[in-house]
Amino acid sequence: MKKLLSVFLILAMVFSLAACRRGGEYVPTGDALEPEDGGSSPVTRPTGEEEVQDLTLTYYADESMNPILSTNYTNRALFSLIYQSLFVTDRDYQVEPQLCKTYSVSEDMRQYTFTIEKATFSDGSPLVLADVLSSLRAAEESDYYKGRFTHISTMEISGDALVITLDTPMEDLPLLLDIPILKANQLDLEQPLGTGPYVLNKAESCLERRTDWWCQSDLVVTASAIALIPAESTTQIRDTFQFEKLDLVCADPGSDSYADYRCDYELWDCENGIFLYLACNSSNTVLSIPEVRSALTFAIDRDKIVDTYYRGFARSATLPASPQFPYYSQSLAEKYAFDESKFAQAIAKAGMVGQPVEILVNSSDSLRVRVARDIAQMLTNGGLNATVRELPHQQYLDALYYRDFDMYLGQTKLSPNMDLSAFFYTYGALSYGGVDNTATYALCLDALENHGNFYTLHQNVMDNGYITPILFRSYAVYATRGLLTELTPARDNVFYYSLGKNMTQAKVDPPAQEETDPPEE
Repeated sequence: MKKLLSVFLILAMVFSLAACRRGGEYVPTGDALEPEDGGSSPVTRPTGEEEVQDLTLTYYADESMNPILSTNYTNRALFSLIYQSLFVTDRDYQVEPQLCKTYSVSEDMRQYTFTIEKATFSDGSPLVLADVLSSLRAAEESDYYKGRFTHISTMEISGDALVITLDTPMEDLPLLLDIPILKANQLDLEQPLGTGPYVLNKAESCLERRTDWWCQSDLVVTASAIALIPAESTTQIRDTFQFEKLDLVCADPGSDSYADYRCDYELWDCENGIFLYLACNSSNTVLSIPEVRSALTFAIDRDKIVDTYYRGFARSATLPASPQFPYYSQSLAEKYAFDESKFAQAIAKAGMVGQPVEILVNSSDSLRVRVARDIAQMLTNGGLNATVRELPHQQYLDALYYRDFDMYLGQTKLSPNMDLSAFFYTYGALSYGGVDNTATYALCLDALENHGNFYTLHQNVMDNGYITPILFRSYAVYATRGLLTELTPARDNVFYYSLGKNMTQAKVDPPAQEETDPPEE
């Protein structure tokens, strides 16, 4: 039986929705949509035909709606409707311009120059380069985005363009620039304005469609207003979706607070870049042996971990990159796939059968603790005597810092370009346990310069056992059946849409260097 809302909540919802939905519905400006059966024939929408879409979403009203500061994935699910970025990335890590009009790359790939579209914020004010620069500088200081700026040396405005200079050649900087752009004077606000197709109206608990949106796109969301139900907890969100009026939710099956959904729905996965891996302390007696470290990959049944603990909302990763990443080599990955006999043989050959090793894990994450225990059993089955050491968050970090561990089960959010630099340069943010290595760091830079070098980098990492990849996590996106059939969630972008531009069209020749007279003899 469906749960009944209280009289108060019902009345509040009625008035909220009534206020939110006054006026006509938005009519998309595009001419074609993909058919629901996935075929290739377009469906033509007659000019002027009115399409009515009734859509209700949710968000935490008491938490930040600032896309640079917020880490709440429920709120972040709305951001692609409110904000835009220089570039946007689809679910297969393919990039296309959004607020960027043109870009050029210097011959040495150390300097990128960007011009911007004549976009407007939801208050009608124009987007200017100062907004872009200020937003990127704010992102550089934020917990959510700062890892993307590892190799960015300077960002500055030059004439009518933004110029970004790097400390190393980089083939695909735009992959890192799907960072929401805000007004320069609103960077610290809890609810800054954006250039996207919707604007948040907290007073009436809805997202309102902009009638003056600066660009055109066939969005999967076409409602003139989207009602918002305030979220209280993951359980409340689940119950409202199952028993009341809520059309789409973003959930994290890898979280301790995840609540199972048991109703009729359509379901998508949405990769979030969170990378789970095992790393070693190279000074440990057992793990100082490269052959033992490199054999760890054979001990771990990744598919079992994905199915058992993440409900399928993760992808097994044998190499240190998302399997969705275009330069993830499936043929190379097969060389390091789960094989209990190979691990047992390596342990026996090294004379390490029965040797004790301890896996350090953050006890504040109970799901990760359970995964660590399972991995310990896998290592024990292969010949080691593996146990788990569970420490609270701060003590866990202290143990990493002081190298007080044999191996640890780590979790980090890799940048969209799958840069591993933080693991391998001295004092890198992830270089615990002596994995910093000059040669491997050089391979990281080679891979950034030329994607073809990812193969060599991944082979080096796996052959030396510096880190043992396990999986990349995903969010689960649940939606009312039949309402959003063309949804294609991308990383950090539940409502991904294209403006029909591509990188080839946007790329121009770099500015000519000014000639100077040679100095006099």
